[in-house]
Amino acid sequence: MNRLQDRVAVITGAGSGIGLATARRFAAEGAKVVCVDVAEDAGKKAADEVGGEFVLCDVTDEGGVRELFDGVAQRYGSVDIAFNNAGISPPDDDSILETGLDAWERVIRVNTTSVYLCCKHAIPHMRRQGKGAIVNTASFVALMGAATSQIAYTASKGGVLAMTRELGVQFAREGIRVNALCPGPIATPLLLDLFAKDPERAARRLVHVPMGRFGKPEEIAAAVAFLASDDASFMTAAQFVVDGGITGAYVTPL
Repeated sequence: MNRLQDRVAVITGAGSGIGLATARRFAAEGAKVVCVDVAEDAGKKAADEVGGEFVLCDVTDEGGVRELFDGVAQRYGSVDIAFNNAGISPPDDDSILETGLDAWERVIRVNTTSVYLCCKHAIPHMRRQGKGAIVNTASFVALMGAATSQIAYTASKGGVLAMTRELGVQFAREGIRVNALCPGPIATPLLLDLFAKDPERAARRLVHVPMGRFGKPEEIAAAVAFLASDDASFMTAAQFVVDGGITGAYVTPL
C-alpha cells in the first residue's frame, strides 16, 4: 500500500522498538521519514535503513523541538505526520512508596512534556497546511490499574491520553487529527531485557493477555500507519487500543 505517499512524517524515538518499526512501515507506504532520537548511532542507522533523514534532538528541550519542526517544514515544505513516540520506563519508577521525585519528574518530562512540546510546535505548520495527522503514544496502562505499579509511567501516559483528546477536539475543524495509540506490552528490546532478567515478572503480566503473548513492534507500526493515513479520516480525539485483548478481559483463557 502507498497510503502515505510523499507525506512528510516525523517520528520521535525512531531508533528502536515501536519507533523503528514505524519508520520502516511509513517508508514502505511511501512517506518521507524524519527519524528523531537522542541516541545518535541508533537514529542514524534507522534513517539510513529507510532512506530518511536523521535529526538528533532532545524532545524535552523546547528550543530543540521548535528547531526540529521548523527545520522539517523548511526543508520538505510540510509536516504531514507527527508520531510522538519517545518515552522511557526506568527501573527506579516503581510503587509510589518507592519512587523518588527525581524519577517521577524525569519520566513525566520525557513521556508527557515531550508530547506537549512536539504537538505545540507541529500544529502551527499543520494549521498553515490545513491538514495533518498526529499520533501520540500513550499506553493501555492509562486505561487500567495495576498492582505491579510503575507510578510515573502510568501517570505520564494518562496525561498523554487526556492531552490528545483535548487537542483532537480543539483542532478538528482545521483538518488536524490527533489520536492516542494505546499499546499493550510489546516485545521491544527494553521489555525483553527487563523480563529476561526477571521471568517471574514476565509471567505475572503474560497471564493477563488473552492472546497469550506480547505484541510485536510491527503490529503497533501497522496501527500507527492506519491512524496516520486517510483510512482514519473520521477519527480524532480517540484512544486506539492494540493490546491483545487485555483491556477487554476479566478472566483469560487457560
